[in-house]
Amino acid sequence: MRHLVAVSTQRWPCYAAGLSMPLTVNLIGCLAVGLLTGLAQSRDLLTPGLRLFLVVGLLGGLTTISAFGLEIFGILRGAEIFKAFASVVAHLVLGLAAVAVGFWVGR
Repeated sequence: MRHLVAVSTQRWPCYAAGLSMPLTVNLIGCLAVGLLTGLAQSRDLLTPGLRLFLVVGLLGGLTTISAFGLEIFGILRGAEIFKAFASVVAHLVLGLAAVAVGFWVGR
């Protein structure tokens, strides 16, 4: 799943601006998690089992902390502490914002 999203988004202009592949994939996954959760709560469209499969199974395979950890570790090995810190903050803040937007759209 992660590979499919990575390949289909690799030409997006955000990469030329310095946005990383794991960040983009995680933001897409966070947006989707928020959207599914919002839809599930407001419209009762998903059974608990289907919601679990989609959020934990499908989207869990898309957004993974291991790729994030590897990216940050690589940046730190290059002694770019500010860049590593900025990436961590971007993942957390933008990821939470994407969840909120997806949830809001889903409601």
